[in-house]
Amino acid sequence: MTDLDAARLASVISPLRRTLLAAARATEHLPEIPDAQIEIIRALPPDTVVASGELAEQLGLSRSTVSNLLTTMAAGGLIERSTRSADRRHIEIRTTARAHDLFARFDLASSALVTDAAATLSEADRAALAAALPALERLREALQALRTTEETV
Repeated sequence: MTDLDAARLASVISPLRRTLLAAARATEHLPEIPDAQIEIIRALPPDTVVASGELAEQLGLSRSTVSNLLTTMAAGGLIERSTRSADRRHIEIRTTARAHDLFARFDLASSALVTDAAATLSEADRAALAAALPALERLREALQALRTTEETV
């Protein structure tokens, strides 16, 4: 069994993500959208409506953090707020067409960049990356589960 160098993996993941984000933004001339806002857009596909408290719980963030993010996103035209028809005290959040357009452009650019970069790698490296995807997805799920467990303790 191979020992996992957890520190090395962690030290690669963040810079890899930042590099991909920056390259995709530059390629598509996208505005600077912080990761936390991207996660909100990802959590709210088109035609999805949610209350800010539900969104905070879903993302594992504090209500005040989500509220501040939503205020900034509303000012940037990325989300819309409206009152619930059944209970006007509750506010519903939905992402805008602009947010989904930017997100789709970001995803297309990211995929194209990864495809182009992977094409420069050896066949063995591409196969290793393909084989690692399911394990990385499970690692993400395990990290999310740990975060959820720690928040309830």
